[in-house]
Order: sequence, then C-alpha cells, then structure tokens
Amino acid sequence: MTKVAIVTGASGGIGKCEKARLTEAGFKVYNFSRHDAEGDENFIEVDVTDRDAVFKAVEKVIEKEGHIDLLVNNAGFGIAGAIETTPIELAKKQVEVNFWGVVNCTQAVLPYMRERKSGRIISTSSVASIFSIPFQTFYSCSKAAINSFTSALRNEVKAFGLTACAVMPGDIKTGFTKNRIKTDETAAYSNQDESIKVMEKDEINGMSPDKVAKLVKKLALKKRVAPLYTVGAKYKFLVFLSRIFSHNFCDKVVGGMYVK
Repeated sequence: MTKVAIVTGASGGIGKCEKARLTEAGFKVYNFSRHDAEGDENFIEVDVTDRDAVFKAVEKVIEKEGHIDLLVNNAGFGIAGAIETTPIELAKKQVEVNFWGVVNCTQAVLPYMRERKSGRIISTSSVASIFSIPFQTFYSCSKAAINSFTSALRNEVKAFGLTACAVMPGDIKTGFTKNRIKTDETAAYSNQDESIKVMEKDEINGMSPDKVAKLVKKLALKKRVAPLYTVGAKYKFLVFLSRIFSHNFCDKVVGGMYVK
C-alpha cells in the first residue's frame, strides 16, 4: 500500500523540498497550499487558517486514498517589528497561520490516523522557539507554541500508536525572507531596521531548505522519534548551550547579536 502524506505550504521553500524528498521515499504527497505549484497534480488549494477548508481537503484525500500516514505542518510566514508598534491584527495573523494552522490540520487528520492506529505528525518549528529574537517576537512565540503543542500531543496520542515531533531549523535561505512583513521603524525603536538587517543577512547566507527536507524524510521513515530536532550543526550547539547556561545569559547573547 502506498504511503500517503500531506505537506502544508509545499508550493515553495522548505515545503517544496519536503514534498520532493518524501516523494523520493515512496510517499504520495498532497500539497495543501494557497498557491498552486506548476505541474503539481496533487495540489489542493487550502488556507490553513480556514478550518472548514482544511477539514474538507483532508476528507478529499481520505475519499481518494483511504488513509493518511503522515502530516507535515510547514505552512507559515514571518513578521518583524517592535512589540509596542506591531498592529494587533498582524500579531494575531502571525499566530493564526503559524500555530492555529498547525492545530487545524492536526485535528483534521487525527481521527483517521487514530482509527488506523498509525500515523505521524511532523511540525516545523524554529530555533527562534528557544532563542526569542528581538523584533521578531510574535514569530518566536508562534514557534514556541508549536514545541509545547507537540510535546503534549505526543503523550495524548501514543496510546493509539501515533507519533509526533517538531523540527527546529536555524537560518534557511528561502523566499521567506523576502516575504516577511515588516512594520515601520519609529524614533523610539531606531535600532529596529538594523536588527532586522542582521537577521535577514543570516537568512540569505543560511542553509539550503533541502537540509530540512532530508531530515523530515528521515523522520518520516524512522520507527521512533524524539520530540524535537534541531537542523544545522551550529544551531544544535547553540540549543545545547541553552540547556547549560542560564536564561539570563542566553538572553544577553541574543540581545548582543541583534540589538546594537
């Protein structure tokens, strides 16, 4: 029986690479995205914040395939700006897409996975979930929420033979950087734009999205998975240090990197 996967946001960036790697591993991959990918016969137009659309799309996959073996929650976007000046509607949208989109997709597939007592859910978090980045606060919060969600989910569904994990990439070179929504710099936060430039330079010179996709392929095929996986040797080292040094120390290091 062919294994069936859903990857959200698979029309570009990390998601597109994940779709390719999972297809390589023998999965039939459905792309849940707002934007079509040229020549993608398994594309289903879905906005992950539209709960009804998500559930209907999952039902389409079930009607056609009869089962879902893997969900990769990848859809997301970024905003940047000072906490004080970020419009609340934009902050809510950040969490709505990055976190509640994960919740919507997970709740949609769980009944089918639970019935078969088989399935895995992999969600895309970020190293920013461990090191909250100034002027990218709401993005960091949305990813930290994914980590907590994944840890709780694992324990809730293990009795049904289901597994879950999250991957935490560091800086990745994708269109994510160009598409980030930035609020206007103000006199009070005159260091905002410089901080964002540092962050975006790191992303532009970052890892290939295929590095994340290769890990997701590996995790999709493993018998057991741990709760969290960091992508990139440098970032693995930083996450390791966060377990050794105090939160205060780590906060100062991050502040020194991004706030001049």
